[in-house]
Amino acid sequence: MNTVLASELLAMEKADLDMREKLAADGSLFEGYHPQMKAVHDKNAIRLSEIIKKYGWPGKSMVGEEAAYAAWLVLQHAIAHPTLQRHCLTLLKPLVLTGEVGALEVAMLEDRIRSFEDKPQLYGTQFDWNEEGEMSPLPIDDPLLVDERRRQLGLRPLAEETKQRRQYIQTTPERPPKDLKSYKQERKNWLIANGWQ
Repeated sequence: MNTVLASELLAMEKADLDMREKLAADGSLFEGYHPQMKAVHDKNAIRLSEIIKKYGWPGKSMVGEEAAYAAWLVLQHAIAHPTLQRHCLTLLKPLVLTGEVGALEVAMLEDRIRSFEDKPQLYGTQFDWNEEGEMSPLPIDDPLLVDERRRQLGLRPLAEETKQRRQYIQTTPERPPKDLKSYKQERKNWLIANGWQ
């Protein structure tokens, strides 16, 4: 096992989560893509790209389970790096079969990519505010199949997940945007500017 690389990946994850916690505490995390959060994500994404070029994907056998998860988290948060996320999705899919990467992590990455590309998600893991001011799953390709797909990943039904998310968000400073139309337009502009659409 590459313990040096494992330690680096865990430190990258910690930098991400520490910044998220700091910005969430004062509510500024929820006011668009915070520049300090973006700086951490960008720095981590660039380093993860270098790691992949040198070693391939840092899976469980290379860096251990915790650091492999840290690598995935860094990738999942590399939202301004569509080329990296798309490339890694193709790398990660076959690694599920060998146990190097968890199926849930790959499903969440695929849903994130699909929702950024304005395509319906497969597993219902990506949420955002709706017209009623409620946190709701972004569009899904097949509402009849989604719970079966989720069951195979060990996830609860989407209706339960939605209820839990709505309850949880009440415990955080995050609130619906005051102007949903502007919020959605800003999101669309950001996705276009960053090469997702």
